[in-house]
Amino acid sequence: MSTWGSGKRTERGAAAVETALCICFLVLPLVFATISYAYMLSFRQSLSQAAAEGARAAAVAPAGTSQAAAEAVAKSAVDDALEGVAGNLACGTSNLTCTFTWKTTGCGNDVNGNALKCLSVKVSYPYRDHSLMPTVPGFGFLLPDTLAYSATAQVG
Repeated sequence: MSTWGSGKRTERGAAAVETALCICFLVLPLVFATISYAYMLSFRQSLSQAAAEGARAAAVAPAGTSQAAAEAVAKSAVDDALEGVAGNLACGTSNLTCTFTWKTTGCGNDVNGNALKCLSVKVSYPYRDHSLMPTVPGFGFLLPDTLAYSATAQVG
């Protein structure tokens, strides 16, 4: 046992201090960065599913449905798919952008040779600017600027 001022020192407690420093500055930021990135991947999957649901809903709309009505059905399906995700996101609110684009080329032809129409549903969210979880300082560069997904389906 050393006495105060004898010049002889022990290393008791050094391992506890080093462990505490490693946990504070290395382990915790990595754990929280992993959780943030996994949550972003889950949200990304939700956006992808919402775009597919919007396109599918427009595709199964009754024959003769107008373009405006098909877009309304697609928007409703996107909103329903995102219900409960990150505080009930909806098209046009909470920075979520939904774009509906009609295509008449490249969609194929019906049995009479008439060109079919396709509706492309694009859902995008500026994730880096409006992250759904607090990010760990210094790890924000790992997150994408924007999450955007689109799905296309033949309509009519």
